[in-house]
Amino acid sequence: MARARSRHVTGNTITTKSWFGSHAEMVVEDRQDGTVVCEDDRGKYVTYKNRLDSGLADPCRAKLDRDEA
Repeated sequence: MARARSRHVTGNTITTKSWFGSHAEMVVEDRQDGTVVCEDDRGKYVTYKNRLDSGLADPCRAKLDRDEA
């Protein structure tokens, strides 16, 4: 059987600190309900303040279908 090809795309660079985590420098809007609007190379997304600079991947950033920010 043939092996599936990798989905890795060469030549893509990121403009944020990491590929998957959310960071304080990405915050566009600070909301009163404990959430923030962040922006990365793919657009804006809403996440929780406690996920900023945690060193872990942010599920809100990884979503393919992002909520309206």
